[in-house]
Amino acid sequence: MKKSILNFVTVFALSGALLTSCSSNDDNGKKPASSFTADPANFQGKITDGEVILDATKTYKLTGGIKVENGATLTIPAGTVIEGTGGTASYIAVAQGGKINVNGTAAKPVIMTATTKAAGKWGGLVICGKAPINRDNGKTTTATSEVAELTYGGTVANDNSGSIKYLRIEYAGAAFNTEKEFNGLSFFGVGSGTIVENVQAYYGADDGFEFFGGTVNTKNLISIGNEDDQFDWTEGWSGTNENWYGKLDFGKGNRGIEADNFEFGYAFAPISNPTITNLTLVGPGSTAAVANFAENQAIKLRRGTKAKITNVVVSAWATGVDVENDETIAFVGTDLKVSNILFLADVPTKTKGKKTDGTSASVTAVITESAATGAGNGIAQPTWAAGWSVGF
Repeated sequence: MKKSILNFVTVFALSGALLTSCSSNDDNGKKPASSFTADPANFQGKITDGEVILDATKTYKLTGGIKVENGATLTIPAGTVIEGTGGTASYIAVAQGGKINVNGTAAKPVIMTATTKAAGKWGGLVICGKAPINRDNGKTTTATSEVAELTYGGTVANDNSGSIKYLRIEYAGAAFNTEKEFNGLSFFGVGSGTIVENVQAYYGADDGFEFFGGTVNTKNLISIGNEDDQFDWTEGWSGTNENWYGKLDFGKGNRGIEADNFEFGYAFAPISNPTITNLTLVGPGSTAAVANFAENQAIKLRRGTKAKITNVVVSAWATGVDVENDETIAFVGTDLKVSNILFLADVPTKTKGKKTDGTSASVTAVITESAATGAGNGIAQPTWAAGWSVGF
């Protein structure tokens, strides 16, 4: 697209080629066509320039990694299906400066799934942005993601990595080893300019959603049957969120929410400090087998995190809200609150506290009980989830 057009024949031929490709042209202000060709039978490689638009009439076999690099955009129309086939080798990663636009609808969600319908059969979606993280307490502003090995973090709080609407991620979470695993959707330093609405992580092998710092905000997230935590945050994440629904299923799982400031620096800044309004968490039952559900807690708040969580319904957990470490306990009742919480059924221990030295602490002030609707309909499927999500 940067070379001069010498004659009408060349213009005509080029125009025809662009109209039949998977990429857009640069007419009317659109992004220029990409040099990348999206092969539905062998969807993998690096998108280094322009915009690639997939074809919703085709199923894309994700045979390896897709990396959307700085300056490039991957756009996925409503109804598109992408099937991972290669375990840890197949994933979609968006680098700093790259963008992904998932343009699903309630009637036609975008589905990222696996050819084999079982947890951990492909990697998942990884997004890396330029928003702040706290891994080194301000000494450095960036780090390298534990999957896809991309740089993330920085000083651009409103960084924009694209728009994700009506997306269902299934059977992801493939493991490299015991210390390194994909989640359904991993946010690494993603900024508040990124739109994330109506997304489900279903039956993955690790966490459903995990936030590694950043400032991204979310609305209408569903995490069902993921084999570790349904939601997880660390490294100073501070997003604003509305309507989260999480449920353990398929005979294996961990916590509803696992929340840290940072594992190796409980007071590192910026301190994790999200807000969540309207939350439902459904557990495996208070007497579920420890071998399958080792950490049977609806909400675990530890390692110095702050959070304000409001309008909460929890059901079928051994413990409702568990607070750990001195730095976290210091925020109880001020910067750490779970307000208007309803323990619907089978939650024998509502709150539990433990200091850094292992001794117990009263953290009853972390909660205020009242009637609540949670994500919108108690433990049942919310109305906003109808038509595009599964597993209720």
